[in-house]
Amino acid sequence: MTNKVRLKVKPAYAKKMKAGYPLIAEDAIMNKKELKVEGTFIELVDEQGQFIGQGYYGKQNKGLGWVLSRSPREVIDGKFFKTKIKKALDDRAAFFEDADTTAFRVFNGEGDGIGGVTIDYFDGFYLINWYSEGIYRFKDEIIDSLRTLTDVKGIYEKKRFAKKGMYVEDDDFVTGERAQFPLIVKENGIHFAIYLNEGAMVGVFLDQRDVRKAIRDQYAEGKRVLNTFSYTGAFSVAAALGGAVKTTSVDLANRSRSKTEEHFTINGIDYEEQDIIVEDVFNYFKYAVRKQLKFDMVILDPPSFARSKKHTFSAEKDYTALLEQAIQITEENGLIVASTNCSTFGMKKFKGFIEKAFNKTGETYKILREFTLPEDFKITSEFKEGNYLKVAVIQKTT
Repeated sequence: MTNKVRLKVKPAYAKKMKAGYPLIAEDAIMNKKELKVEGTFIELVDEQGQFIGQGYYGKQNKGLGWVLSRSPREVIDGKFFKTKIKKALDDRAAFFEDADTTAFRVFNGEGDGIGGVTIDYFDGFYLINWYSEGIYRFKDEIIDSLRTLTDVKGIYEKKRFAKKGMYVEDDDFVTGERAQFPLIVKENGIHFAIYLNEGAMVGVFLDQRDVRKAIRDQYAEGKRVLNTFSYTGAFSVAAALGGAVKTTSVDLANRSRSKTEEHFTINGIDYEEQDIIVEDVFNYFKYAVRKQLKFDMVILDPPSFARSKKHTFSAEKDYTALLEQAIQITEENGLIVASTNCSTFGMKKFKGFIEKAFNKTGETYKILREFTLPEDFKITSEFKEGNYLKVAVIQKTT
């Protein structure tokens, strides 16, 4: 290990980091001006010079990098990365053996011991998401580990470290064979069309797997379902396969229509019998109220932050108002599947949004079930922000 920079951690942060907090927060470091090149190795010490941990410099959101080891003697090299990736692959052995699910996460950043990188599996192909230039400097070690440890058809990557956290437009293919797109994968028997070469989004959010299964197996039968912020219609497909009378998918993006039609088609569903609407969700809510439309299930899975010509949505500020609108068009005893991937608040605060929305509308409710991240999205208890997904299945009671 060369070019290691020693950083002093402020007293206010030292205790937390000694307890296992893995993110090197920008505000935690006294001498951050010594950091020059991303990918540089870091040694963290407290004010007295006592060792806290070692990691790497890589700017990600409000962090300067990640702690990789709590031992001053551990060497961060190819063997280190290989050991971490092997354990992660071993932990997902049951997923590799499940013929009904051929898409899942095999490495979840800090939850598997290396913050700043995730790896997803799509029927023999691997997708690596790099979240900083710092972790990208270890690209060769991580890719070599993958190719050594498992059967790899091909590897793709997404570089998510342009300014303001944007995706770096580039050829996403890395090595092996190129996939034929769409790459059809399965999730609990549901088919999804994956495109690893079409920008930041690939076609489905893997962290919602358990929620889609519950919608299909427990909640959709006989219901009229509204899926808002529908993206490629994955929730709508799950609902239709679960016996929904009809689904309505609403998303502002023009591509949502063709992507949703494709997902219905590969699952043997006639998309012409479903409603697929390209529209601002907030405008659609107003339309539904005006037309007195009601649904037996409303699915809310907005992005943490979104901007359209007329609306700006922030989950932390605006989720309560979004729920109020959903409540208005939900039948009595109907369900609202409320979801957020915003990492800045936890489930307790999210439940507060739900309570506030129902109080404002004068309606009553009960939460039937809660979801967080599925088991392949491994987390560490010392980093609560990593457990970002919060989903509540809410019944509007009479």
